[in-house]
Amino acid sequence: MNFRKLLVPAIVALLFQPAAQAEITIGVSLPLTGPASGLGIPCNNGLALWPKSIAGEPLRVIVLDDASDPTIGVKNARRFVSEDKVDLIVGSAATPVALAMSDVAAQAKTVQLAASPIVTAPGKDEWSFRLAQSNAVMAIPIVAHMKKLGVKTVGFLGYSDTYGESWLNDFTKEAKAAGISVIGAERFARTDTSVTAQALKLTSANPDAILIAASGSGAAMPHKAVVDRGYRGKIYQTHSAASRDLMRVGGKDVEGAYVVSGPATVADQLPDAHPSKKFGVDYIARYEKIHGAGSRNQFAAHMYDAAILLEKAVPAALKKAKPGTPEFRAALKEALESGGVTPVSQGIINYTPQDHWGFTKETGLIMKVVNGDWKVEQ
Repeated sequence: MNFRKLLVPAIVALLFQPAAQAEITIGVSLPLTGPASGLGIPCNNGLALWPKSIAGEPLRVIVLDDASDPTIGVKNARRFVSEDKVDLIVGSAATPVALAMSDVAAQAKTVQLAASPIVTAPGKDEWSFRLAQSNAVMAIPIVAHMKKLGVKTVGFLGYSDTYGESWLNDFTKEAKAAGISVIGAERFARTDTSVTAQALKLTSANPDAILIAASGSGAAMPHKAVVDRGYRGKIYQTHSAASRDLMRVGGKDVEGAYVVSGPATVADQLPDAHPSKKFGVDYIARYEKIHGAGSRNQFAAHMYDAAILLEKAVPAALKKAKPGTPEFRAALKEALESGGVTPVSQGIINYTPQDHWGFTKETGLIMKVVNGDWKVEQ
């Protein structure tokens, strides 16, 4: 037998075989339990909208519960980078948890897509990008709407953590420029089951409006508290309350409430020319096909948008390096920063090396609770 004749074709066949696929590994940490589970569960549901592969490379997605606890979030993030060797970290949907995770992402030089509006110290977000709109951007439509309705004074009732304080600071700055005064500010912990004392103080001050900075179903409790204390002024909620959990838990007490949101929640009410409409309508159709009519929410839309960003950034990163390497992680960061204007279901993102928030000032819109449903305010 002529082994030379057999060996040469075998070598040629090996040379022309397709290159082995390299998995893109993504670690996702979400509050599937605990006070912020109303955000984490929809985000987890939104992962079902992700593709199985991008640019021919399979996605390996590892999901862990951070239980709304920053300590557990850090533990998850450390496992992702040390054991799972992830190319990307996603999460958390709870702001304090995502903020704690950002330190691990920076140390490991691994991109983090935070599903919450984390506010880091200057220069500390080199590897962290936000899927959620900044509180400063979302304060713009709230203040504009308040001014339109003649609001002059506002009371603030929010979480006693980075989410609440960031909202108070950003809103106060925007309101002051519009001639609106914050005449009282009260805080409460995410785990609190009552805010009676805080509600009494604010209702006694009788501001024209009250802004509540809370999230998911947890936003209903303070809302009901001020209504129960007899407050009849205008009540506003932040984009972390843009979920039907607010109406499910709040019932008739949240009728007439104003909630700021990204476009995805009410995409079917937007004009055809709106840059996010086609993405938002697609998100709603696909999500509600799986989870039922009316299940759309702000948080699952962030996961939908993450897939859009990755489908744009991953092919660019693959041109420079293979998944599973520091070079690929760096290339993915560079691709996100240089991706340019990217319409998504929640607005328009344009990350740059100097701006890892991305969303433009026109992103937010005001919804009103009318007969247990959302109606866009014109």
